[in-house]
Amino acid sequence: MAGYIGNFPTAIPLSGTDIADGTITNADLANSSITVNGTSISLGASGTISAGITEADQWRLTANLGTNGDITSNLERVDTTGFGYLGTGMTESSGVFSFPSTGIYKIEMVSRANAGCTTEIKVTTDNSTFTNATTTRCASDPSHYGSYLFDVTNTSTHKVKFALDGISSGVLVGNTDVNRTYFTFIRLGDT
Repeated sequence: MAGYIGNFPTAIPLSGTDIADGTITNADLANSSITVNGTSISLGASGTISAGITEADQWRLTANLGTNGDITSNLERVDTTGFGYLGTGMTESSGVFSFPSTGIYKIEMVSRANAGCTTEIKVTTDNSTFTNATTTRCASDPSHYGSYLFDVTNTSTHKVKFALDGISSGVLVGNTDVNRTYFTFIRLGDT
């Protein structure tokens, strides 16, 4: 199939046999996206190809929590045998999670409690004022799920944290060896 190449006054037609294998490198590609067999593939700043999910990470609560408020401690990246994360991963400081790159992220919280409570996913777009984006009501023992799609357009100002509310006599269950209450972050695509 013929194609055209270059910024010539008149484009020069080329076929697949006109270009030797291995002569076009990633650096030769434009910093945008291309379509291959109907699938869009993004090109990074250096011309590298990134297709599909480029960031996925998971954290957990490592100890039981019985106090209402933001979850600010006892958080760790999952480290159970076989765990792996994709990309740079999230960073966390005093319970506030920062994103490694812009994009549309799916944030998930699975919470387990031994008494009734409410868990929350809170987001900010100004690095200051957090808004409750998702609320999940926990009952005794079963795990409960909440999720939110967050458009992270600026990694300095767009952040997320998690909170516990409405617990009086029980605890939000945490464990350092296995996921009981945990948080998953998946970058779905560009913003």
